[in-house]
Amino acid sequence: MAGYRRQLYRDDAVVLRVQKLGESDRIITLLTRRHGRLRAVARGIRRTTSKFGARLEPFGHVDLQLAGDPKGNHGSSLHTVSQVEGIELYGKRFLGDYPRYTAASAIAETAERLTPVEREPSLRLFQLTVGALKALSRGEHATTLVLDAYLLRGMALAGWAPALIACAVCGTPGRHRAFSVPAGGAVCPDCRPPGAAHPAPATIDLMSALATGDWVVADATETGVRRECSGLVAAHLQWHLERALRSLPLVDRGPSVTGTVPPPGGAGAAMLRPRGDVEAGADGASRGRESDPIDEGRPA
Repeated sequence: MAGYRRQLYRDDAVVLRVQKLGESDRIITLLTRRHGRLRAVARGIRRTTSKFGARLEPFGHVDLQLAGDPKGNHGSSLHTVSQVEGIELYGKRFLGDYPRYTAASAIAETAERLTPVEREPSLRLFQLTVGALKALSRGEHATTLVLDAYLLRGMALAGWAPALIACAVCGTPGRHRAFSVPAGGAVCPDCRPPGAAHPAPATIDLMSALATGDWVVADATETGVRRECSGLVAAHLQWHLERALRSLPLVDRGPSVTGTVPPPGGAGAAMLRPRGDVEAGADGASRGRESDPIDEGRPA
């Protein structure tokens, strides 16, 4: 539009991805608190004289000023970064830790895939992503548990949560042994389709614990159960996304253990929903819960 001046506005965001542009610029993919996912150009960021180059690295939580129309009604779809202040640069804590770096990469890629429409606000996903990165940086829980909890809760926000305490087809309550990704989760014997997986009961319990923030149960599980859980979560997520995540096969999940489900990130195919001290379970009932480390992504 002729005579249009680009608007300046502020927001805080998580840096999901960076791409080179020209000789000295970058395109930064951001998940913002109030404006959803958007892309912005950082001019001269690759020069040694850049004032905020190190602040716009992947996985950083930043406060920034952007030039552009936040609603996307005018001008280019690309915004321009004019100021950046680091709130918490989690990426620098992951550089020397391969498991945490690859898990953070999977979290960032999932956040981008779960926001297919630019500038569509997704506050809950933003809070979830910040909380997951914070939990990874602290290292209080196993990396794979934090990642799988994030994926489960991200799917719940998208409406894809797997059924765990009732049959995904007929709704019959109870602990069901079979699990079918196309059917939507655990299935009873009458609804079990051909090819359904039969995970260990402890695997379903772990998925429920990660989805609801029961870290006492989650931390006590064995490596084999965690790997089986990761396979189911990855398969369920990628079935709904209708494409594989490139970062999932790179995640270090410990020694290989023979299981009944495909490995995480396979071609067939992985929490941190910020919540308060009262956690709503999959059945809708509220139950008391100790503080969830990912809850801190959500301001009080």
